[in-house]
Amino acid sequence: MKNFKRYTVTAALPYANGPKHIGHLAGAYIPADVYTRYLRSAGRDVLFVGGSDEHGTAIPNQALKENTTPQAIIDKYHALIYDCFKKLGIAFDVYHRTSEQLHHQTSQEMFLDLYNKGLLTEEVSEQYYDEEAQVFLADRYIVGTCPRCGFPNAYGDQCENCGSTLSPRELINPRSTLSGKAPALRETKHWYLPLQQYEGWLKEWILKDHAGDWKANVYGQCKSWIEAGLQPRAMTRDLDWGIRVPLPGAEGKVLYVWFDAPIGYVSATRAFYEEMSSGKLKYAQPQRDFGKVKADDWQARWKDPETKLVHFIGKDNIVFHCIIFPIMLKAHGEFIVPDNVPANEFMNLEGDKMSTSRGWSIEMHEYLEDFPDKPDVLRYCLLANLPETKDSEFTWKDFQARNNNELVAILGNFVNRALVLTQKYFDNKVPERGPLEDVDKAVIGELKALPERIAASIEGYRFREATAGLMDLARLGNKYLAETEPWKVFKSDPARVGTILNIALQIAANLAIVGEVFLPFSMKKLNTMLKTESKTWKYAGSDILLAEGHLLGDSQLLFDKIEDDVIARQLKKLHDKRNAMDPIRTAIKPLKPEITIDEFSKLDIRIGKVLSAEKMEKSNKLLKLTIDTGVDKRVVLSGIAQHYTPEEMVGKQVTLIANLAPRKMMGIESQGMVLMAEDGGGKLKLLQPSELLNPGSIVS
Repeated sequence: MKNFKRYTVTAALPYANGPKHIGHLAGAYIPADVYTRYLRSAGRDVLFVGGSDEHGTAIPNQALKENTTPQAIIDKYHALIYDCFKKLGIAFDVYHRTSEQLHHQTSQEMFLDLYNKGLLTEEVSEQYYDEEAQVFLADRYIVGTCPRCGFPNAYGDQCENCGSTLSPRELINPRSTLSGKAPALRETKHWYLPLQQYEGWLKEWILKDHAGDWKANVYGQCKSWIEAGLQPRAMTRDLDWGIRVPLPGAEGKVLYVWFDAPIGYVSATRAFYEEMSSGKLKYAQPQRDFGKVKADDWQARWKDPETKLVHFIGKDNIVFHCIIFPIMLKAHGEFIVPDNVPANEFMNLEGDKMSTSRGWSIEMHEYLEDFPDKPDVLRYCLLANLPETKDSEFTWKDFQARNNNELVAILGNFVNRALVLTQKYFDNKVPERGPLEDVDKAVIGELKALPERIAASIEGYRFREATAGLMDLARLGNKYLAETEPWKVFKSDPARVGTILNIALQIAANLAIVGEVFLPFSMKKLNTMLKTESKTWKYAGSDILLAEGHLLGDSQLLFDKIEDDVIARQLKKLHDKRNAMDPIRTAIKPLKPEITIDEFSKLDIRIGKVLSAEKMEKSNKLLKLTIDTGVDKRVVLSGIAQHYTPEEMVGKQVTLIANLAPRKMMGIESQGMVLMAEDGGGKLKLLQPSELLNPGSIVS
């Protein structure tokens, strides 16, 4: 493994078009924070870069929904998201904004560099145009059916149901989000990055150089993309909101959001060094001592091969961070490319995919409102169940169980016992250590080994494993106290108890070092109880962190139990929110009482063909249908006139109950019932076979 001089660590820039949910935390931000906290503690030269992505069509789309301006939207959600990150302990060194002039300048410089080198191709192509709104439609202004999974509301760049990356022309039955109508194709000019010209380099760089050290899910997706053959991708869009294309004749065109967004990492780094060198901090929030810096020092972070660049993202961003952005950097020629992109899969919620738009999510700010004193509980629960290699699931019951059975019963319980016993037997001072027995030596040996194993897990991006290692350290302490039983030994051998509690307190002090990476708020609390300053990773594993006679602080519980009624309220809140935001789901009727197979078998359900159809006079709902059942031709009255015209019905196959007792309506006898499906929103649709069947075919 190469030793690097410095590290630049990025976490995906969240869209400032709305609040972000805990799935986003699990995907990128908490793993990135654990990694950078560890690097800082280990004395590495690391810069943790983040910021808000404030361009792209998601922003003006949200402005339309909230009846305000794009600027108001990004101002609102940038502040909300960053505030949540801070309260959850995500310790960025800089959290910038892509709406800042420095970012516009940096992005335009990158575009012009590629353009002036002749690396961009200018092409006229057909793009979707909304004739009613009289605008070309960027990817996110087009929705349609996903060709991969059949989801009816996939965007023109991505399906949020299956995660597939798409282009607008791939959508089935596309429609404009502005007018709701099918768009037309019109010619427009754009500048393309010829991705296919870099396939050879990508095969060498990813498929050869990083085989085995990139996560399988990341490597596999990249391999699939490369081997399928890359196509040129437009780096500009017809849009009002965004960074203007800095070329003559490019009026009304902006840089593609996935061209400018990753450059946001570079502009944020520039902002950090400019602010640090001037002493005027706005976005820079240094989490360690960077010493004296110059404005131009940002270049070493992005251009020196001795810098390790790591991108933390979710799986839906893999193609952009592993293929498109690296190609941009490679084409420029001066920039380094990422050493690793440890992308996570998706975290689902209570058996369904997390989605803010459907009301099925736990937003960061919602969690913090309900659990303001428990940021570390969420951090721990997400880390213990990270979707590192496959999708995982968050449930409120698991959240409760991990808090009560692990944080409270293992970690908190051990710390509390060690401190309370010391207070009881030794006036709250670290007792002297006497001769060591075999059990002591074994525990000290394991204590010395665990931090190294945890560090290896973190550096290998195995954060679930690392988090389990932290809990193993707490288990070690609990097991040691259970085996030695100092509360039973004190009367007969207080000196022996002094040795036991000395070692137990050293384990607690090690927990404060190692645990700060995962649970920063709780470990700050533990340091207060131990009356010690926070120590760096080089001290982890030491069994002499606390001096004999050191006076401890007041003991208090690190964590408290979460009761059933708290979880019940959260589950109710979650379901109420979805019902409020998803009226179709709310309108779906509950199941009817169960029937037996014998009762069902009495129904004669057949396929029929509509021979003729006409509206019933004096009725807005009924159509009079003449249906060929294969056995006879009969009249059926059906309440579908508000959903189908008579002309639409002629020739259609229908499913009908053929042995329903005849019923007179408006003077006409109806001989059967045509089966329909109601979508919950009141829309009726015919139940029809997927293939042409003969009239009289039996449904069984």
